Amino acid sequence: VAGTVPEEPRCTVERADASLTYSLFLQRFAFSRPVILGGVTDNSAFRALCTREKLLAAFGPFPVRLSTANTYSYRKVDVPFQEYVEHLLKPQDPARLGSDTLYFFGDNNFTEWGPLFQHYVPPPFRIPGTSPAYSFGIAGSGSGVPFHWHGPGFSEVIFGRKRWFLYPPDQTPHFHPNETTLAWLQHTYPTLPPAQRPLECTLRPGEVLYFPDRWWHATLNLDTSVFISTFLG
Repeated sequence: VAGTVPEEPRCTVERADASLTYSLFLQRFAFSRPVILGGVTDNSAFRALCTREKLLAAFGPFPVRLSTANTYSYRKVDVPFQEYVEHLLKPQDPARLGSDTLYFFGDNNFTEWGPLFQHYVPPPFRIPGTSPAYSFGIAGSGSGVPFHWHGPGFSEVIFGRKRWFLYPPDQTPHFHPNETTLAWLQHTYPTLPPAQRPLECTLRPGEVLYFPDRWWHATLNLDTSVFISTFLG
């Protein structure tokens, strides 16, 4: 199937469990490196509300704003949520540019989606001086956002598997801003010497990735995925 991507078993991102304290999080990760958190929250209730059937029943007629799946997200398109799920939620076409691929992530109308987000349990850690904002998304296998950076945040997979690639702020990755992550993985990644490869890992449902401020990152959904990020701005 176009867009289907095998899982890479290698994980070079450090992992931590519920024993990680807030002070250790601040000391070891908050300002220096990413970490995958397991077992820090229980979002089974939120997950139960995020099935295809539940989401279509609750939000089907409401418009959602789609962004192009490229580094700068030049174009925005509004379509009914039901139309996105039934007609646009497909595996990534390897031949299409990111600037020609529409993707639902981030542009959430909080008047309409707010009641759903009330059921989400965010990670228990914060960066001093920041406040959280949610970004909810659904995307097909092989889709993703190519390399970009912004402020710090967390990202949790609700359904599916999501592969992440990360570089520190001083190590700008080689990529074309209109190329999809899938194309980068197929064409550029195999040519990278080991020392130039990113930190990477595949997240599964219930796992949360934390990424520090200004870290480059790209994502690749290995399945049709539902995910939510907590940006700290």
